[in-house]
Amino acid sequence: MAKGQAFSCSACGASFSKWSGRCEGCGEWNTISEDTGLAAGPGSKSLGGRRGRTVPLSDLATQEAPPPRTLSGMDELDRVLGGGLVPASALLVGGDPGIGKSTLLLQAAARFAGAGLKVIYISGEEASAQVRMRAQRLGLGEAPVQLGAETNLRDILTTLESERPALVIIDSIQTMWSDSVDSAPGSVSQVRAAAHELTSFAKRKGISVIMVGHVTKEGQIAGPRVVEHMVDTVLYFEGERGHQFRILRAVKNRFGPADEIGVFEMTGRGLAEVANPSALFLSERGSPSPGSAVFAGIEGTRPVLVEFQALVAPTPHSQPRRTVVGWDGSRLAMILAVLEARCGIPFTGLDVYLNVAGGLKVGEPAADLAVAAALLSAREDAALPADTVIFGEISLSGALRPAPQTENRLKEAQKLGFTAAIAPAGGKSGTAPGMSVTRAVDLVGFVGETFGAG
Repeated sequence: MAKGQAFSCSACGASFSKWSGRCEGCGEWNTISEDTGLAAGPGSKSLGGRRGRTVPLSDLATQEAPPPRTLSGMDELDRVLGGGLVPASALLVGGDPGIGKSTLLLQAAARFAGAGLKVIYISGEEASAQVRMRAQRLGLGEAPVQLGAETNLRDILTTLESERPALVIIDSIQTMWSDSVDSAPGSVSQVRAAAHELTSFAKRKGISVIMVGHVTKEGQIAGPRVVEHMVDTVLYFEGERGHQFRILRAVKNRFGPADEIGVFEMTGRGLAEVANPSALFLSERGSPSPGSAVFAGIEGTRPVLVEFQALVAPTPHSQPRRTVVGWDGSRLAMILAVLEARCGIPFTGLDVYLNVAGGLKVGEPAADLAVAAALLSAREDAALPADTVIFGEISLSGALRPAPQTENRLKEAQKLGFTAAIAPAGGKSGTAPGMSVTRAVDLVGFVGETFGAG
């Protein structure tokens, strides 16, 4: 093997001195490829015995001023960023093709430029004329944003060095290529090198950099996971093509809370902010019907009410279907097993369909009880009260575990006109004015009280 040769895994970013079919780090097969020009650990050039400088140290009690922030004026975006854009920060934005990433960032660029920042938008996928056409369609044709269409990383950094903007948007990181790395654009080594160069440049020059990242079919940002470790903030732009709602979710944020969400609505004039997402997600909810349950959830720091819809029907197949949209399919299988084992309610021979209305993806365990209520309502063909919200986690023993931030959930439900709630007993029992809260100890008691003897 030639000196300086190295290999890395495209799934987890682990580095190896030789090629193998299976990655020892993550266990994936056929994900290791050669990184030409990157030195392997044992074969790399040593430090040559030269002593480094002493690193200044400080204790934890040292007081430092919080980093200054610039507000864009888009409240939903500022919320997800943790209170605005921080100078010398690197952000990575991922999402499905055509979901609206470029639209969101072009609108954000115009807002930040209007707030007094010098903004440069570099497109590696579209010509400047195409970006201008989108800006005209969004009504941003007069925004003071400078455009550039380039993929050569060296030329881009030279331009940024001379222009000294406060914010630069790179669309997208997979189209950038560095002439110091001998591989094609979009490869693991190119993406890693480009992200490292841009992040280092942002830290040295005090420039904020927002990079767009393509996603794989599994929904993860394409390229090595080390890129997500390099940047300060990782945002995912989510949504279903059939719905107008879009969710901007922070999965990593060194300057604010993680898992915070911002809600937008796709319109003919671009993305419009949704100040009250609960009202929007429940706006098309009709009269009470079997299989419908309203869940009071928490997304980041904000309470959000969504509707779970379930359908249970006899199956003509030997293997019943279990179809889930917007929730975890494995958790649905667990809820069905607990209902059968602890409550004696079988779903054998029945197809089960579960959907989160509005296109929102819910990952909170506190949705267990709302899912169980929707399933039982569909199975028994009995509608739940229209003014009731439900939340709580179900354990394998059938016991109900309390959910955090109970009071915030109840206040959000009360604000939208709900007057009753079903929640687990125990924990911090929050209340809200005008809300009647029923406390359930276990799943058996919940089933008996809500649906009779079952």
